Amino acid sequence: MAKDIKNQRFLGSLRDSKESQREKIKKITKEMSLAEVIQKHPETFDVFSKHGLHCVGCAVAQFENIEQGAIAHGIDVDKLVEDLNKAVKKKKG
Repeated sequence: MAKDIKNQRFLGSLRDSKESQREKIKKITKEMSLAEVIQKHPETFDVFSKHGLHCVGCAVAQFENIEQGAIAHGIDVDKLVEDLNKAVKKKKG
């Protein structure tokens, strides 16, 4: 429960960032940091959670890229990246 609250606070602070609203990512790749993707596209938070990557609000997310996080948690990185890009595309269109 505390982890969910922490993640929600983190997500809320990112939504308030004007910079994150201005600088959108054109295409998400596995080399991008978890924090960068969440900051610029908060709608991806649910995708990370669905795939089992619940630590997007932790300190490691600042330094770890999507591939590293996926490997550490036994997640199919290609499917995760595909779903992240679908979420961004859905939000745009």
